[in-house]
Amino acid sequence: MDYSSHPGRQESVARNPASAMLMSRQKVIFSSLLAGLLFTITTMGVALALTGGKYLPEARVPLGQARKLALKTYHGKIVSEELEKESGGSGLRYSFVIRRRDKKHEVGIDAKTGEVLENSVEGEHPD
Repeated sequence: MDYSSHPGRQESVARNPASAMLMSRQKVIFSSLLAGLLFTITTMGVALALTGGKYLPEARVPLGQARKLALKTYHGKIVSEELEKESGGSGLRYSFVIRRRDKKHEVGIDAKTGEVLENSVEGEHPD
């Protein structure tokens, strides 16, 4: 908000250059915080892009429900998700990598039944 157009404010700023400098710093800090927030929001969307979306028509369990099941199995933050054809269960599964502190788990949810197929520590060389 710019108060410099207010008559009383112009006199105050003119008499007190320290106040003008403080306002300038506040604007820079606010702009930096806003830019960081926007960057975080946009990169979060990219990080959670589902790979294997071409298989969604075959899935009976919606992606949102599979996410909830995965997070119930291992609490944390989903950092990647994939819908893939893989042996075990119905042959179609959601794979979620979930991070909690410095640990990552892979949680597999059957895309046709909702059954938990995997809950294991993610290795250095994920498949």
